[in-house]
Order: sequence, then C-alpha cells, then structure tokens
Amino acid sequence: MQNRISRGVLILLLFLPALVAAQSGVEYQPLSPEALRESNGGGPIDFRVLVDVANLGGEETRIAELTFSPDYEGQAHVHDAIEIFYVLSGHFGHNVNGVAGVLEPGEVGICRPGDTIIHSVEGEEPAVVLTIWLPGGAAAPFHSP
Repeated sequence: MQNRISRGVLILLLFLPALVAAQSGVEYQPLSPEALRESNGGGPIDFRVLVDVANLGGEETRIAELTFSPDYEGQAHVHDAIEIFYVLSGHFGHNVNGVAGVLEPGEVGICRPGDTIIHSVEGEEPAVVLTIWLPGGAAAPFHSP
C-alpha cells in the first residue's frame, strides 16, 4: 500500500506518543544524547531512535530514523505488530506478501501483523525512512537497553 502523507500528518504522528503519555499521566521527557542511539556505521542500516520507552515511559510505540545503505537487500521477515514507513529520501523497496513496490520520498508503506515483509534499496543512494512500530516492543533489534 502506497500513500502520500502531508507533513502535518507526519508531525502529528511524531507527537502522538507524547499525547498518549500525557493522557496516561506519564511525564514526557526528551531523549538525552546518550539515549539517542546510533549504529556504529559501516553496516547496512544506521538508525537513530527518536521515541521509545526511555522518553515515552511505555512501549506503546517506537519511532526511529533508519538509513539503509544503497546495496541493502533485506530478508523476508514477519512482525507481530504494525510497522509504518515514511520515506524521507531515496527509493525504498517495499514487498509485502509478495506484492512488490517502491516507495519514494513522501510516500508511506504499512505492514500489518502477520505480513511477510522484504525491504530493499532501489537506486544508488541510501534510503532514509522514518519508521514507526505499534507497539514499540516489536521494533527489535532497535530496543533500548
């Protein structure tokens, strides 16, 4: 499934965890520089965790910016939760249940629980993708310690 999403909706999605936390009585705290983890580089995926249990106070969601190297070709996998992708730059191969497509900047891809997913980078530049997991515990290996 490919859709265009407005920047306003994207901003709402980014702040939704803070709104949920506020409703549940959990005080929202921005991630410290120590908690904002990044991969060591050189691997196929670099990531920056933007929202997780460290600043949300719960595992309702996790949001990360993932940068996939140009030669990235993922393996088929399944999640037990919703995974939403918003492409910031590059061309992100998004194969769900055997239906292949390419997401471009400004487009959204969605995977539902039980879907078989394969991701790849199409083209010669990295794909930078904002990724949202609902619930956040499904975001392995991007869990906080």
